[in-house]
Amino acid sequence: MRIIFFFGMCFFIFSCKEEAKKTETIETAETIVNKAIENAGGSLFENTEMSFVFRDILYKSKQENGAYSLERIIKNSEVNIHDVLTNNGFVRKMNDRVVKLPDSMIAKYSNSINSVHYFLRLPYGLNAEAVQKKLVGEDTINGEVYYEIEVHFIKDGGGTDFNDVFMYWIHKENYTVDFLAYSYETNGGGIRFREAYNVRVVNGIRFADYYNYKPNLLSVKLKNLDSLFQNNELIKVSKIETSTISVTPLNLQ
Repeated sequence: MRIIFFFGMCFFIFSCKEEAKKTETIETAETIVNKAIENAGGSLFENTEMSFVFRDILYKSKQENGAYSLERIIKNSEVNIHDVLTNNGFVRKMNDRVVKLPDSMIAKYSNSINSVHYFLRLPYGLNAEAVQKKLVGEDTINGEVYYEIEVHFIKDGGGTDFNDVFMYWIHKENYTVDFLAYSYETNGGGIRFREAYNVRVVNGIRFADYYNYKPNLLSVKLKNLDSLFQNNELIKVSKIETSTISVTPLNLQ
């Protein structure tokens, strides 16, 4: 009877373990990004006003019930330029007067403003409709394990730089975006790898500055940039720093 009971208990434990394996959550690019967004502020991104300074230029944004406005304000002794990008399009004012621009310049300025706001709010934008993301593997950087998420954009809604490709290294336990890389085609093309630093939380939203690196060759795959980084084979080209960050939640009724 003891032998029968022993084997019965073994079978029960084995069955429980197998059942647990079946019910384990299988991580996908979608679930990983969702957790990263939640960790960075989640729903706090949805209805907020923000402002920050980047390269001595003031940026502002407002997100409210799906409507958004992204602003850039450039002031000097000769002219004040106020750019505003909203759901309805782009408007430039110079000394408070609306300036008519050709479509090519509207696209250029819109993309520039959107890019600055996009990087500041990461990983929030990774759930946009134009984003196509894929979990391509895992790797270790500085002794920490990261998911590798590759991101492409569809042409419809992906902006003028929809051909750009991004890679995000998201910490496997903390779900933080600590490294990212991208390839771009504008101005002759290039590849960049960014390392987050000066991470801080402002009113519940996580922000980071970045060390900006490039490889020697444009033929390098984004997925391999983390190895080049650890082997000190990347060239540091700049710092991506933001200051005077302000976050004001909108209390909607």
